[in-house]
Amino acid sequence: MKLPKVSAVLAAAALAPTVLFPSMASAAERPAPAGVSGPDTASDAMGDHDSQEALDRAEVQRILADKESGRGVREAAEKALAGSAADLRHFLTVELDKQRWADRRVKVAQFLNSGGPAIRKAVRAALMGTDEDILKFLKEGQYIARAEDEDRAEVQRILADKDSGYAVRAAAQKVVNGTAAELRVFLEVGLADARVTDNRIRVAQIFDGAGRAVRKAADDALRINTPEALLKFLNEGQHKARAEDDRVEILTLLADKEIGPSVYEGAQKALDGKPADLRRFLEVGLADAREIDNRVKAVQVMAIGGPAVKKAAVAALKGTAQDVLAFLKEGQYKARAEDEANAAAAAKPTTPVQQPDQAQNTGTGQSQSSGQTVQPVSAVSTNTNTNPAPAVAPAQVPVTTPAAPTSDRLAATGADEGLGWEAGVAAAAVVAGAALVAVSRRRHAAES
Repeated sequence: MKLPKVSAVLAAAALAPTVLFPSMASAAERPAPAGVSGPDTASDAMGDHDSQEALDRAEVQRILADKESGRGVREAAEKALAGSAADLRHFLTVELDKQRWADRRVKVAQFLNSGGPAIRKAVRAALMGTDEDILKFLKEGQYIARAEDEDRAEVQRILADKDSGYAVRAAAQKVVNGTAAELRVFLEVGLADARVTDNRIRVAQIFDGAGRAVRKAADDALRINTPEALLKFLNEGQHKARAEDDRVEILTLLADKEIGPSVYEGAQKALDGKPADLRRFLEVGLADAREIDNRVKAVQVMAIGGPAVKKAAVAALKGTAQDVLAFLKEGQYKARAEDEANAAAAAKPTTPVQQPDQAQNTGTGQSQSSGQTVQPVSAVSTNTNTNPAPAVAPAQVPVTTPAAPTSDRLAATGADEGLGWEAGVAAAAVVAGAALVAVSRRRHAAES
């Protein structure tokens, strides 16, 4: 019984492929029943296409949002966005690169209108070159050229600066038309060296003609001979030393007994002030104060002088400060000599005049023709005090009004010159007063 069962199993296994495979083939050939779905290959292809278009559109929008995108790129991108998926793909794969190079050339050309000489030279070279030359200019060349233009402009500014010294100007002039490397070396090294040379020259110039304190400070700086020592003297040391010298000069001025009240007052005020007040007094205030004092002295001399002195004093007071000073130094003495000469000439006795037809006097003094006695003409004394007033130093002359002239003085100097001399003195005093006011106003304006 076991053998037949085994045979039946083997027979079934042998027949199974024959029965099974035809059945599977026929099932595959039969159409699927309605309502039953299978794999959709066409739908997968459409999905991939939509996905690529979305990616392209997003990329184009990103390019539009980029601030570095040029005008040509933007116009082409906007056109692609308004088109189909194929337009988007064509823009990204072909048009984008071409528009970028065109925009780069436009950007380079724009430097011609705003750049300096070096920039313009580099732009022309790039535009005549390849796309790589354009890209190199935008990445590096423009900055190198701009630095050269800025360095050249700085050298030109140094040349135009009035405070630039001789050594700085000479060194700058050599490189102003040179290469970029020469400009940079001058600004980084040569300029500092030239400035040290100029500072040394300036210290030596200040030393000449300066006061004791300034000379000592300048000599110390020159002996140390470092850039720092020279610069410190020019910025600080000379001013401190000059203030010391100014104070000594003003104190020496106050020790002079011949100075006038205006100079004395101005000097005292300056000593009570700051170093700038000392320098301002010596440079401006001293001259004004001396002019005021000199005009006062001229008025004093005029008040006691003769006609010639008065005339010379009035003319001087109407003039400049130099005119007044010239009157005090020379003019008053020449005018006084003239007054003395006129007074001496007026004091001489007159000589009797004998008529041609008059007979010779006899021993008794009678005329041969008439018998009358001829009386000799005696000299008439016109002024018992013919000597002029003694000369008085201008600084010691008191401001007084002279006494009215006597009849004898009128006879000695002439009636026309003596009349109205008090009015002349008063007029001269008015002129002097006006001049003093003007000088005072200039002085206050200078101090303010």
